Amino acid sequence: MLVAIEDDLMFLSRIREAARATGAEVKVARTGAALVAACEAGATRVLVNLDSSRLPVFDAVRELRALPRFASVTVTGYVSHVNADRARQAQAEGFDRVLARSAFVQELPELVGGGA
Repeated sequence: MLVAIEDDLMFLSRIREAARATGAEVKVARTGAALVAACEAGATRVLVNLDSSRLPVFDAVRELRALPRFASVTVTGYVSHVNADRARQAQAEGFDRVLARSAFVQELPELVGGGA
């Protein structure tokens, strides 16, 4: 199972489509509490839209990372190339990977299927 912190319906549709093709289940989280709950239910991967200005993406990941039992959860952020500051912030805040949106789309089948 994976969790998407996403408010862009186009990208959420892409994530769900890729997950469906691999048999993975996708939960959507819009808060830190929802992210933690999804990980408590078995999610092991988190995909985060760093371009979102409406969702508390950094706060949610901080809340998850503050709980040692979720240290093995993989957090991958994706961001437009014009938002280099948000990419740097994600790297500084302990995201496992930060990808440009184009690379994210290319790697999406692997990301939802349990790779990377």
